[in-house]
Amino acid sequence: MQRRNKTTNIGLLLLLSQIYQVGFSRIPPVTLVTLAVNIFLFLQPLKRLNQTCISVEKCLYEKDWHRLYLSPFHHADDWHLYFNMVSLLWKGISLERRLGSALFGSIIALFSLLVAVVYMILEIVLAELLDDPMYKLHCAVGFSGVLFALKVLNNYYNPGGSSNIMGIHVSNKYACWLELLAIHLLNPGSSFAGHLAGILVGLMYTKGPLKTVMEACAGQRNSYGSGGFSYSGYPSYTPRDYNTYTDGMSEEEQFERAMRNSLNDRGRSSRNDNDERRPYGFWFPAGELSAEELRRHRLNRYERQ
Repeated sequence: MQRRNKTTNIGLLLLLSQIYQVGFSRIPPVTLVTLAVNIFLFLQPLKRLNQTCISVEKCLYEKDWHRLYLSPFHHADDWHLYFNMVSLLWKGISLERRLGSALFGSIIALFSLLVAVVYMILEIVLAELLDDPMYKLHCAVGFSGVLFALKVLNNYYNPGGSSNIMGIHVSNKYACWLELLAIHLLNPGSSFAGHLAGILVGLMYTKGPLKTVMEACAGQRNSYGSGGFSYSGYPSYTPRDYNTYTDGMSEEEQFERAMRNSLNDRGRSSRNDNDERRPYGFWFPAGELSAEELRRHRLNRYERQ
């Protein structure tokens, strides 16, 4: 793999636009720092991609252990970065506000390492079962494995609802499994083992002892169920309903709306509603809303002022 060309990174520009539209003050600190680290390492990678990607051969056999913590924070191109970071933005705001920064920061740090370890275990198992040593040579980079783990956590802490994936309505509880298959079918070059590793790490947290241990270490046990929470160094307050920002849409619907408006509405700065900052790079044209929806959005806007 070669160092990326110094060309116009449209995906990066769209990502920065998304972050700006959400507003820095609305992004919890750990989520914001994680976004910044990924963006910085995309612009100034510590090493070439073939020196940061993780594989059984490089990491385990050649004992190049630094790949364990470098691989999640490097991305192949600007669109790889864009989709991963927009997903982190959505999940990070939801989970960090629920869990608090101390626990969420611990989750990000530990999951980044665990996903890499589980990924190598899966590749070894596949190589042995299929008698194909090439699986041990597969080299992966990117934050998507951690994002699959966070998706499991998000569905655990926010149960219910459904998602529309490739025209199939499925409960959010099982959506990550269908997404795993859909992404691999649509993009065979993606790391199936890396994404599966993320789901398994998420289940280690929600179904295994990892949750109890991490909550105890972060001093968060049962603290986020009392109706209020605080970031480190920030005053405690009661979180708002997240549907205020998402309008009740699923994550997949948010991505679709975000992409459509980011690509189609770029440069339309003369709109009458430009003075209102809109979350996640999408907006709600007045012509598409009922009278009741318009009333609700006006109320939400006044509440935020």
